[in-house]
Amino acid sequence: MKMPRGGRLFLATCLCSLFVLVLYFQSITKPEPGEKSDSRPGKSRRNPLQSLYNGDQQLELLAAQRSLSGRRELLEQECLSHTRKRRVLSPEDLKHLIVDDKHSLIYCYVPKVACTNWKRVLMVLTSNGRYTDPLSIPANEAHVAGNLRTLSEFSVQEINQRLRSYLKFIFVREPFERLVSAYRNKFTRSYNTAFHKRYGTKIIRRYRADPAREALEQGSDVSFQEFVQYLVDPRTQREEPFNEHWERVHTLCHPCLIHYDVVGKYETLEPDAQAVLQLAGVDGTLQFPTSGKSTRTDGNMAARFFKHISPFYQKKLFNLYRMDFLLFNYSTPEYLRT
Repeated sequence: MKMPRGGRLFLATCLCSLFVLVLYFQSITKPEPGEKSDSRPGKSRRNPLQSLYNGDQQLELLAAQRSLSGRRELLEQECLSHTRKRRVLSPEDLKHLIVDDKHSLIYCYVPKVACTNWKRVLMVLTSNGRYTDPLSIPANEAHVAGNLRTLSEFSVQEINQRLRSYLKFIFVREPFERLVSAYRNKFTRSYNTAFHKRYGTKIIRRYRADPAREALEQGSDVSFQEFVQYLVDPRTQREEPFNEHWERVHTLCHPCLIHYDVVGKYETLEPDAQAVLQLAGVDGTLQFPTSGKSTRTDGNMAARFFKHISPFYQKKLFNLYRMDFLLFNYSTPEYLRT
């Protein structure tokens, strides 16, 4: 008996939903302490996920593990407290998750949180000897699409297996320091003409009274106040998603849907990065690059930028990034006048 067209459509919809639900439930499931990962050629012998949860004494990471464990538990508590609606993950949600099959690692990259150096490190780890020194890799090459595989490129079954058995880590940063860093890099540097053209011209046209023709054409002198107006304007997100450089971390990496085993922080970048490399078993051959920047964006610099932002816009901006402050245990900045 031939199934009616409506019945076939209903069945196909159910099957599709089932696949996505499987991805969702397995992404939030913690690994069992004794769970073994699938062995595939080229993978490291020691699984970093099991090293973390089993408290491998040989790693000499007990103190670091306690700190990382505390952050992970706090994140889970905040997710339970502030996330009311659960939704399913799609491949589109997984484009920021970089996969290293050889060392059983998944890293969600967040722009302006040392992601260039983390990509360099992962290029060394996955290159089979082509690269040996992260700093020898040009920054622009680290961001070339295709140099590293993302989780979105795999099948549903392959995604589930990796989410269940790989060490998943993320690095975060105080939200407003990250935001000021993104503004400084994308709107005050003369070489970022693509950002000036795409975003700067739109921002100036919309928020500047009587703009000069040159500003409208080049978009190279956007003020921080105009940038803030652009971010909090409801029209902005209705028109298109935020650019990844100022998108919220919880939107990029979905920490309430994906169980991250390590939550590293920019403020403690070096010891946290060292802990991840130790868990991966590569700390003896690879060192995380240290930053030589003398003008790194910190709290004092962020305070100077926010000094000329009105309390009205400060409050709107804080509400926009509120979940990142809550999920990753960052206090409300003292300089805010909300």
